[in-house]
Amino acid sequence: MHILIIGGGGVVGQKLAGALARRGSLRGQEISRLTLADIAEPQIVTGTGFPVQAVTCDISNAGSVADCVTQDVDVIYLLAAIVSAHAEEDFEAGYQINMMGTLNVLERCRALGTKPVVVFTSSVAVYGGEVPDPILDHTFLNPQTSYGAQKAIGELLLNDYSRKGHVDGRGFRLPTISVRPGKPNRAASSFMSSILREPLNGQEAVCPVDEDFPHYYLSPRKCVENLVKGAELDAADLGQNRCMMMPGRMWTIRQVIEAMTAVAGPEPARLIQWQAQPDIQAIVKGWRYDLRPEKALKLGLQADDSFEDNIRYYLEDDKPAA
Repeated sequence: MHILIIGGGGVVGQKLAGALARRGSLRGQEISRLTLADIAEPQIVTGTGFPVQAVTCDISNAGSVADCVTQDVDVIYLLAAIVSAHAEEDFEAGYQINMMGTLNVLERCRALGTKPVVVFTSSVAVYGGEVPDPILDHTFLNPQTSYGAQKAIGELLLNDYSRKGHVDGRGFRLPTISVRPGKPNRAASSFMSSILREPLNGQEAVCPVDEDFPHYYLSPRKCVENLVKGAELDAADLGQNRCMMMPGRMWTIRQVIEAMTAVAGPEPARLIQWQAQPDIQAIVKGWRYDLRPEKALKLGLQADDSFEDNIRYYLEDDKPAA
């Protein structure tokens, strides 16, 4: 089986590649090849029993996608996107990458006629506006940002290309993935990792919202486990809507900081500075957080048991050595 991860240079893509390397199989078949693609050549995982290749791919360019998505690809993870605040600031780039990029990948699959499994990462940013809480599996999408609109369009495309038999698609609306390793990115939700990651690394961080702000979270470790499980779901179990919420849990900023303190002691929390940032607040306060992912839970996907687990996973998997 040949697996292609588009967005293979990102945090989730790298962790997914590592998980697949350790597993050695997917959908009941041995992995024969893994390709990691991104706008810049990704780092390859090592210690695999199969060849791993790193390539560059600009999903906004149909020719670049054609070079990357080849006849022998069986499973495509479509993770590549520009993130929320970036997509809001640069309207044209957001649509070229997040919308046209998704269409380019699906069109390439249609042209090949091979019907690969396509695992698409959407976002809970597709929800918003004047819809009642709680958000259920059949709540209509009403995004209040360009990023959310682009992801919602991607979901509609994935459903239609699956209905027509061009791909075997399944899409997952990701919660905010925290605690993410590495450096802050241009996502409006980036602070939801940095207010924990930086203090755990002995550095100061800024929180732009108040401590009662609630949000919907999932750890990187559980996200990757769910993406693996998502690729293995039987198409017949997905129903007429191939897209669903990925399980997560709702916590306030106060609760995630309390979880950090419970695991790592009181010192990290003292490194957090509270500075309101209206531009970030304008984006994140339009998001919804009372989500009930019943479909995904029934299909075997999982949330974290506690935010203390999210902190422990970061310390075990990602904290830089002293």
